[in-house]
Amino acid sequence: MSERCAVVWDDEVIAYDFGPQHPLKPVRVKLTVELSRAYGILDAPNVALHRPVHATRDELELVHAPEYIDAVEQISLVADRAFGNYGWGIGIGDNPAFRGMHDASALVAGGSLLAARLVHDGNVEHAFNPAGGLHHAMRDRASGFCIYDDPAIAIAWLLRGGHERIVYVDVDVHHGDGVQAAFYDDPRVMTISLHESGEYLFPGTGFPGETGAECTSVNVALPPMTGDDAYREAFDDIVPPLVEAFRPSILVTQLGCDTHATDPLAHLALTTRSYRHLASSFHDLAHRVCDGRWLAVGGGGYQIYTVVPRAWTLYAAELAEVELDPSIPLSWIDTARSLGAQSPPAVLDDPEVTVFSGRLDEAREGARTAVAATKRAVFGHYGLT
Repeated sequence: MSERCAVVWDDEVIAYDFGPQHPLKPVRVKLTVELSRAYGILDAPNVALHRPVHATRDELELVHAPEYIDAVEQISLVADRAFGNYGWGIGIGDNPAFRGMHDASALVAGGSLLAARLVHDGNVEHAFNPAGGLHHAMRDRASGFCIYDDPAIAIAWLLRGGHERIVYVDVDVHHGDGVQAAFYDDPRVMTISLHESGEYLFPGTGFPGETGAECTSVNVALPPMTGDDAYREAFDDIVPPLVEAFRPSILVTQLGCDTHATDPLAHLALTTRSYRHLASSFHDLAHRVCDGRWLAVGGGGYQIYTVVPRAWTLYAAELAEVELDPSIPLSWIDTARSLGAQSPPAVLDDPEVTVFSGRLDEAREGARTAVAATKRAVFGHYGLT
């Protein structure tokens, strides 16, 4: 059993809320925590629940420009229109403004920093901030539902704390462009992103040729309709060999589950089978390569009742090595209904996805082509074939 695990959560985190019409709904994280609680994960003897604190100005400036933070603070005080022209990527498109935006965003960042600190100090082996994973925010602008880039801030803090090599693996359906940008020229950080190709999906980046300093930026751009088997093959071909070759002292993972076949904002075709495989693979890598040090954050996922709580509870169970019953506890189903779910799921795992097999076969070949392109771009640098 993993000796010590932390889950970072407080109900105050749901203040990170772009409004009722926005797809990033904070209730999805609350439902995750409640499902983990219903399954007994949070009561396991090796698990401790920690309340986040706000990231300080100094900590935010590890990644973000001072003038951008100033702007977020000011907009937070005066925002009277969600879609006003505030500049800095705020108030337009994906990132409507709201009062208290700075404090809410700093609390999410503080949660990932606390998780990083707990692992760094040796208080726990694994730590999970399900509210984190806001991987699109750039140094001086908001992007893709993200105001402050909490995984990048946590990684920068770990570097300042003395870690010489860190691997960040992003399995969100969208390219982890903000984290890649933060460390593109820093050979101490390897960023690996498996995502739907930017040819089809926001943010339009994440191609194999984006290799960064000393081939430490790694991108697998997968075709639409990539399913469980093709995704697992791509992950296994790319991630373990590179993590083993790079030998990081800590593994950081962004666990977006908008790769699911039913997610409304993207076009991959995964089921919970893939999340189980990813969870066990990350756990194995953390212990085999990083002396158990594993920092996990949430990310995207827009089937807020039917997918996100189940996917992230599977990860939480893996972190704590807790076995889960296939049937979802009735207490959680009642909670989900009270929070707006009309038809909460009754079982933990998905059935097989019903998709025209020819499309899955075509996507599998496309995924293999994508993997081959990534290998050509970076594997030689590490003596891999």
